[in-house]
Amino acid sequence: MHQFLKLLFIRHAQSTGNVERRMQGQGEFELTEVGKQQAEKLAKSLLAENWLPSQVYSSPSKRTRQTTEILIDHFVTAPLPAAVSDLIGGEADPVLELPDDRLRSIPVEYADELMEFQNGIFQGLTWAEASERYPELCQQLEASPDWIQIPAAESLDTARSRANRFIQRLLQQHSNGEHIWIITHSWILQHLIAELLGCERSWRLRAMNTALFEFWVDRSRWYNPNHNRFNTDLWQIRRINDYHHLQA
Repeated sequence: MHQFLKLLFIRHAQSTGNVERRMQGQGEFELTEVGKQQAEKLAKSLLAENWLPSQVYSSPSKRTRQTTEILIDHFVTAPLPAAVSDLIGGEADPVLELPDDRLRSIPVEYADELMEFQNGIFQGLTWAEASERYPELCQQLEASPDWIQIPAAESLDTARSRANRFIQRLLQQHSNGEHIWIITHSWILQHLIAELLGCERSWRLRAMNTALFEFWVDRSRWYNPNHNRFNTDLWQIRRINDYHHLQA
């Protein structure tokens, strides 16, 4: 069977900032009780699919840390799966020869590159609060679709650059046969996916809380400049904004 490097991008579960409609940025907001339930539902769904990660990367923000901890906890307390399902199509990888203690020590790295947009003076505010404090700036933002730099915030170039750094590190450090979770935030997720796809532009993608974005790449052929760049058997988008687990 053809081996892939399998990448599963995951948006964090519902936070208090989501409920209050705050511009969270890199501020610290905990999961709500609903958010904890969402993460548990996702964990059970991934367990049912036998989607065992060999490495987990997470944003260090509290809402992503908590999501990560819930997911990992369900996996380390579950029986060792016999196989990792292909999720779509009903195929299965060869049986994993992993000792029980290997499953119970899934490596996790908290990567700053996966943090949400650093939104400067807007961090933690609702739009109504921002409009009251910075009426002229908010009026400019509402009047134009062009990017207007928020004071003390990172630039679009800076955000896209850190997305690039993470994707390049991911591809350099991992190989076919590995299965990776990347647990992050909705805004930076768009730039991460654009970098993975090699797009010159970042595209708006809807990402529900705990939504899954799954990609399979043939890492062994990734840097080859030949016609296989256009061979869609080697580069597969398996799912986008998949949150069916919340409807169960």
